[in-house]
Amino acid sequence: MRDVEAFGTKAVAIQADLRRGKTATDLIWEQFKPAAVSAIGEEKLDILVNNAGIAPGLTLDQVDEALFDDLMAINLKAPFFMIQTLASAIRDNGRIINVSTAFTRVAATSDPVYAASKGAIETLTLALAPQFGARGITVNAIMPGATETDMNADKLAIPGVRAMFEAASAFGRVGQADDVAGIIAMLVSEQAHWTTGQTIDASGGTRL
Repeated sequence: MRDVEAFGTKAVAIQADLRRGKTATDLIWEQFKPAAVSAIGEEKLDILVNNAGIAPGLTLDQVDEALFDDLMAINLKAPFFMIQTLASAIRDNGRIINVSTAFTRVAATSDPVYAASKGAIETLTLALAPQFGARGITVNAIMPGATETDMNADKLAIPGVRAMFEAASAFGRVGQADDVAGIIAMLVSEQAHWTTGQTIDASGGTRL
C-alpha cells in the first residue's frame, strides 16, 4: 500500500480467501464498495486486473485432488466470479486484464495443472470480449514468463533454474515486475482501446 500511496493515490487493503470462489468475490465487493464511496463518491471502478494465482511446480503424478481443486479455484474460478461480480460496477470504456502465463505457449511438464488453469483464463478472455465490447470495455490477457516475484522466489534462488530461465529469454535475463506492469499499463491506456480479446506475450521472448 505504501508503494501505491507514494504516487499520491489512495489505497485500501482487502482480504479474502480466493479458494472460496464466489463467496470470496462477494466479500471483496462488499469491502470495496464503502472504500470506493469514501474515495470517489460512488461504487465504480475503471480497471480490473486478475493477478492472483498459485503455481506449485508439481508434475502430473505429484498433484492430488485437493491441490488441483485449490489451484483451479484460485487461478480460474476466482477470476471468473470476480468479473461476474464486478461487471456492472466497471465503468463504460473500462479495462479488464487477466494474467496468464507463457506456459500456455511452451510445454509446462513441470506444472501442467497451473498451465491448464491459465489456458482456461485465455479462453475466458476471448469469450467475454464481445459481451463487454458493447460498453467499450476491453478484455485482454497477458502471458508473463519467469518473473522476480514472491511466487517464483524459491525457484529463482536455485542457480541452475535461474540460468535456465535467463537463457530461455530473448533478452538473456529474468523478467522484473516493472516489465510486466508496463505492458498492463499499455493495455489499460486509451491508446489500446481498439484491442480486445487478445492474449499478449509478456515473457521477454521466452523460447522464441
